[in-house]
Amino acid sequence: MRTATLGPTERGEALARMAERELDVLVVGGGVVGAGTALDAATRGLATGLVEARDWAAGTSSRSSKLIHGGLRYLEMLDFALVREALKERGLLLERIAPHLVRPVPFLYPLQHKAWERFYAGSGVALYDAMSISSGHGRGLPAHRHLTRKHALSVAPCLKKDALVGALQYYDAQVDDARYVATIVRTAAAYGADVANRARVVGFLREGERVVGARVHDLEQGGEFEIRARQVVNATGVWTDDTQGLIAERGQFHVRASKGIHLVVPKDRIHSTTGLILRTEKSVLFVIPWGRHWIVGTTDTDWDLDKAHPAASSADIDYLLEHVNGVLSTPLTRDDVQGVYAGLRPLLAGESDATSKLSREHTVAHPVPGLVVVAGGKYTTYRVMAKDAVDEAVHGLDQKVADCVTEDVPLMGAEGYKALWNTRARIAQRTGLHVARVEHLLNRYGSMIDEVLALITADPTLGEPLAAADDYLRAEVVYAASHEGARHLDDVLTRRTRVSIETFDRGTRSAREAAELMAPVLGWDQGQIEREVEHYEKRVEAERESQRQPDDLTADAARLGAPDIQPR
Repeated sequence: MRTATLGPTERGEALARMAERELDVLVVGGGVVGAGTALDAATRGLATGLVEARDWAAGTSSRSSKLIHGGLRYLEMLDFALVREALKERGLLLERIAPHLVRPVPFLYPLQHKAWERFYAGSGVALYDAMSISSGHGRGLPAHRHLTRKHALSVAPCLKKDALVGALQYYDAQVDDARYVATIVRTAAAYGADVANRARVVGFLREGERVVGARVHDLEQGGEFEIRARQVVNATGVWTDDTQGLIAERGQFHVRASKGIHLVVPKDRIHSTTGLILRTEKSVLFVIPWGRHWIVGTTDTDWDLDKAHPAASSADIDYLLEHVNGVLSTPLTRDDVQGVYAGLRPLLAGESDATSKLSREHTVAHPVPGLVVVAGGKYTTYRVMAKDAVDEAVHGLDQKVADCVTEDVPLMGAEGYKALWNTRARIAQRTGLHVARVEHLLNRYGSMIDEVLALITADPTLGEPLAAADDYLRAEVVYAASHEGARHLDDVLTRRTRVSIETFDRGTRSAREAAELMAPVLGWDQGQIEREVEHYEKRVEAERESQRQPDDLTADAARLGAPDIQPR
């Protein structure tokens, strides 16, 4: 089994290696597309580097609906090619690439009209299933089924009786989006890529017209250095236009940001054994199972304010509550909301003023020699975007390069996962952990579970859960810092775990315990522990305050009240 560790030592060594030699490909941006591009390039045998200004998946790629799906509504738009492509990728992720991280999830689509809607919607879902099977990678999911109103209400008792006349149930898939990205990055490193987060590109190196690398500022240790590369790939999502601005060249396309917010509520607030998909006047609304919680989302509104910390306003929250309560027999209130998160979709601009109609397709361009830009697209099709970006970069390399192989490259933790899942009872017996804990670890780390269990063997106190977030073991916090590239408390509570949206206190009660667990790994003194905890508490308060504001402008101003964490 191939493995790689992303601790503080490995980060420093990776930066040093990137500064010492010319790379074939330097990828800028550590979201799902940038991480996927680095993995694609590394597995073709190219000398590859990846830098990210903040944390892996700190932007859009940690704030999605957590779905891996073909996009039923794109069928209605007759975008068959996009749906077919996404369904193939969904099957690959479920079956081969990441079975430990991607899993099936059922959805119920309530019907509000008799015969014609059942025929119309049923035909669409049947086509969806058929396209999935025809891709060659969709046989693992159950087929859709038609339900009577009585049957639908037995599956989802939370629904008002008058909210439906019947229903359809079908399957898609879901993923912890931030964990998935961190795993892609580790896999890329295992295949030889040099990777470093908290390393911000502040300029591009030029020789005449050609881009030959980038100037990078190390936000952790300080200092600026040059990384030379034969091709640079800009995979910065909603920051694409800003990154392009560093070379003072007009881009061939523009990227607009569309804000989507999600609410997280406890499992017992919505009595259902299935997720829900509901129509709204603008788009669709999902109610998605998420462990001991539900995720309710999303909105789709234009956003031109701070990109690093998009803010959810009171109006956004009211919009979601109003629409989901339209079908729930027991309405949700503000008091039911455990967590709120907002993310920005990178949409290719120019097709329509309405963001919900902007293109979800992706585009790859070569605006100047030595620089490739990839933007747009969907999380589900990240691997295709990465392949297209590397294919374009290869055109600028004067050598023969192997074709893309990522369709056949499992992510770290995938190999052996199913066998370990079958022996989870024995693992529980051997380790003394409850089988539910072992299942939780397997579904987060797959066959890398032994690395987490080794920490517990060395220090049995790490086998205890976090005091105020008992879904997670103390060992997972240590592992995040020692193996998964977490550099700050925010990285752990927001992305390596989901404590920040899965607890009513938003992680503030876990902050000190987590910081003290991270400190020995990252070399923090007591002063840095205090700074980390104080920053996290201020960030949560700024987010809470933004969610009390009436609109985007006031919410953005409130959220910016908490500056980003600074290292020692």
